Amino acid sequence: MRRFWQSGFWGRGRDEDHKSAGQVAAAAAAEAAPLPAPDPAAAAFFDVDNTMMRGASIYYFARGLAARKLFTMRDLAMFAWGQAAFRLRGSENSEHIGSAKEAALTFVAGQRVNAIVKLSEEIYDEVMADRIWHGTRTLALQHLDSGQQVWLVTATPVEVARTIAHRLGLTGALGTVAETREGVYTGRLVGNLLHGPAKAEAVRALAQREGLDLARCSAYSDSINDLPMLTAVGHPHAVNPDAELRAHARDHGWPIHDFRTGRKVTMVALPAAAGAGAIAGSVAAGIALRRHYRAN
Repeated sequence: MRRFWQSGFWGRGRDEDHKSAGQVAAAAAAEAAPLPAPDPAAAAFFDVDNTMMRGASIYYFARGLAARKLFTMRDLAMFAWGQAAFRLRGSENSEHIGSAKEAALTFVAGQRVNAIVKLSEEIYDEVMADRIWHGTRTLALQHLDSGQQVWLVTATPVEVARTIAHRLGLTGALGTVAETREGVYTGRLVGNLLHGPAKAEAVRALAQREGLDLARCSAYSDSINDLPMLTAVGHPHAVNPDAELRAHARDHGWPIHDFRTGRKVTMVALPAAAGAGAIAGSVAAGIALRRHYRAN
């Protein structure tokens, strides 16, 4: 054994071993696959709530405001109760959407834009960052690696949506826009909530501005409410889909991505809304209860 140690493999000099190991490693290294050629005419559009993030982003924003005494904990509890009640009803109508619009204005009316942007950044870091679906983010990064733009499209206020997009390294965000005057929110929206058909309209408008070919674009959502956006592009995908969207995706051969563990997922703090209408239902109930308590 000693003779083998001295004259065999283990008997070679230390420098020779290191050199040999380096040469072998270099020779065995596979060439990096070249990135696909950038496609400036293609983009990917991602819904946020339960697609990019577990739960409803507007709820987490409200929760952050409550922690800063800008939104009471009782209001927050009623907000959560209202969403649970709405999910049991499982319907959505213009009254719910109108209530959501009213509630969205109460979040920002009279506040300075730069203050809300700063709060959005703080609240994202505190309560939203850990709720990003890593699988969905990976899909988004794959599009970026392919030289494509990646946009969030959500009913959430655009300031919050832009913060999420920036933190994730995405191109930008389309969201609900509140009117401002001299850097202060007026309490009115510019247009309506970015929900349902409005998302598809926004995607088409952006495509025209950016010179995108929608037939080469992709869209991702969890909700049947986003069917207009999904059908506006050439490559629709269902992510963590609700039952209706899952069935539609299967019928039409769309890719389905489910990053949840098990058939039902226990969410932290609040289950995800199935669209702006679900948020609207929760907000409507919360506002009604708040008014009831104040009146009595």
